[in-house]
Amino acid sequence: MTRSRLFVSLCSMAFLVNLVRVVYAPLVEPLQAAFSVGPGTIGLVVTLVWTGSALPRIPIGYLLTVIPRHRVVLLAGVTLTLSSLLATFANSVLTLALGAFLIGTATSGYFVAANPLISELYTGQIGRMLGIHGAVIQVAAVIAAPLVTLALLVSWRLVFALIGFGALVATAVLYRTAKRTEFPAASGVDRDFLGAIRAEWRLIAVGVLVFGATSFLWQGLFNFYPSYMETARGFDPGLARNLLTVAFAAGVPAFWISGRLVDRLPALPYLLAVIGSFIVCVLLLTVTEGLVGIVLLSAVMGYVIHSMFPAADTFLLSSFPDEHRGGAYATFSGGMMFGQALGSWFVGELVESGIAYDRVFQGLALALAALVGAVTLLGVAGRLPAATEV
Repeated sequence: MTRSRLFVSLCSMAFLVNLVRVVYAPLVEPLQAAFSVGPGTIGLVVTLVWTGSALPRIPIGYLLTVIPRHRVVLLAGVTLTLSSLLATFANSVLTLALGAFLIGTATSGYFVAANPLISELYTGQIGRMLGIHGAVIQVAAVIAAPLVTLALLVSWRLVFALIGFGALVATAVLYRTAKRTEFPAASGVDRDFLGAIRAEWRLIAVGVLVFGATSFLWQGLFNFYPSYMETARGFDPGLARNLLTVAFAAGVPAFWISGRLVDRLPALPYLLAVIGSFIVCVLLLTVTEGLVGIVLLSAVMGYVIHSMFPAADTFLLSSFPDEHRGGAYATFSGGMMFGQALGSWFVGELVESGIAYDRVFQGLALALAALVGAVTLLGVAGRLPAATEV
């Protein structure tokens, strides 16, 4: 029962952690207007959120060899509370950017510690529990655009104020729950951080390359999705934000279903099929004009890309042994997140330089297709690490 309560507490924290990351996408246009800057500058601010969610992951992985996972989660909650308040009262782009980076740092600490902790709490059903956890995360993404729409009736600052208050409450509840929970013996046995990296570097590299490149494209796409729909398809701002909500909403069942599927299917072939489907969706999106087609593609694309996340985590967390799990997962997670964090900045700069959104997304999708094709050939040839296990 105490583990179930702890899991519920983790899910409440995860909800806020993801909400504060994705809320920047529907805020792109309001923040440009509030600070009188262009898409390249705001794209950099958004990138700082994801950079902050990437860079500290490896140092936090080392921290996990010294400090229990649940305490790192609590530290992330405190950081999220303070950084959200900083963003609330930001009076310049520099202050906004600092708040964004610290918010990213809070999310970094949470995911690096929470995902291995969940995998150790529920060793026989990792995919299922990560799927439920991910579905809760995705609910936050679904309400991000409607929350911004409502908050803009008052101020964009209200968004960060509400998240800061929620983080304070969630951290307090998690603290009380963790004090009453008996943690599994596997949690925290990984004390050799560098040894974990040396032992698992091949699998880490494959994960960073494949999942990082896919997330790079998704980052650049979803953070500019409302702007893309406005400028390239001519939709009004409210409808453009709602299309992003459609993509995020499709991710709720995707996390749950994909988490269950990856417990039953060969993980790596399943993951490559999911990524290939995402590439097809992006390419179709760039040539589709009608509203009905855009809505359908937004839903399918949202389902497909969000199917990747619980499957990738399950694949890696179940492949890493207990003595390597924390350090190896943190290194993978940090490398992947750093790669994907650059997606928003990259797309924003290309668009600001005059390249159309459609051309940018087509080029990125084709590059990802070439990478997935190469990895698939290596897998068929039995040249990928852990291929015999998946």
